[in-house]
Amino acid sequence: MTTLKPSHFCLFVGDQDAALAFYTEKLGMEKRMDVPFGDMRWLTVGSPDQPDLELVLIDAGVRPDITDDVNDLMARGGMNGLIFQTNDCRAAYAELSAKGVEFTGEPEEQFYGIDVGFRDPFGNMFRLTQPAENMVLPTA
Repeated sequence: MTTLKPSHFCLFVGDQDAALAFYTEKLGMEKRMDVPFGDMRWLTVGSPDQPDLELVLIDAGVRPDITDDVNDLMARGGMNGLIFQTNDCRAAYAELSAKGVEFTGEPEEQFYGIDVGFRDPFGNMFRLTQPAENMVLPTA
């Protein structure tokens, strides 16, 4: 069987320049591509430690027929979700908070590790997670 591996994750954003600044300056990602692509701009960022995965920052206005719906869902936190893994959730929380990242609470112990939620400037929801050592998943 052919092996499939995620390479890109698409996120709608309200302003690509503001998104680029947030993801590079606050989250520490690097800009990978920024080129015209038909009627849109192909803008990607990624973690320096993960060269095979890129976030595609898509202008929510690229689809005028759904722009209002997408903007409404983003503002309410109803769009895409992504989990960022770290080796020290509390330290990352402190560092990102100091840079102005909006968190939904404080890091908490969970069965899978230490975890906290945050948003980008457009309302997209994310998790920041430090995996537990020797994690054992509960059984159903």
